[in-house]
Amino acid sequence: MSRYGSLTHKLTAWLLCQSRLRWSCLGVLLLAAIVVGSIISSRASGEAMLHGRVAGAGKTIIEGGTGGNSPLPVTTLVAFHADAQGGDFECLAFAPSQATGAGSGEFDTNAMYVTGNVTSVEISKGGATLRGTATVTGLGGGQGLPFTMLVQKAGPGTTLKLEVSGLTFPEILVEGHISVD
Repeated sequence: MSRYGSLTHKLTAWLLCQSRLRWSCLGVLLLAAIVVGSIISSRASGEAMLHGRVAGAGKTIIEGGTGGNSPLPVTTLVAFHADAQGGDFECLAFAPSQATGAGSGEFDTNAMYVTGNVTSVEISKGGATLRGTATVTGLGGGQGLPFTMLVQKAGPGTTLKLEVSGLTFPEILVEGHISVD
C-alpha cells in the first residue's frame, strides 16, 4: 500500500503542479491581453488625434483675376492650419500696379489681406471646409467678418475657394501643398 500511496501522492503532486501551471499560463495570457489591448487603444487614440487636421501653404492665382472686361491677374500667398480645436488662416492678395506695359507682370500692390481664426473644420473625401472670422484689409475690408475656405488636398493644380465679405475667390495652387488628415 505504501507503493500505491507514494504513486498517488506523486500523481496528486503532478496534477497540482499542472493546475498551478495552467493558472500561471492563464495569468500570463491575461496580462499579455491587457498590455496588447492598451497598446492598441493608445495607438487608436493617437491616430484619432491625428485625423481631422488640415494644413497648407503656398502661392495661388485667382481664376479670372479681378474679373470684368479688362481683368488684372491676382496672386495670393495663403497659409493655414486647423483641427477640431481651431486654427489660423492667412491670405495676402497681390495685383500689378500697372495694367499693361512695363511693370504689368509685377505683383506689387497689396489688394487684400485676410487674417483670421478658424473656428470649425469639416473634412470630406479629399478636402475640407474651414470656417471662422477674420479681419480683412483692402478689398472687402472689415473686422469680425465670417469666412469660408474650401480646400482640396494635393500640390500644385489643386483648388481653393475663399468666400469673405460677400466675395468669392476661386483659386488654383501654383506652388505649395495642402494636406487633409
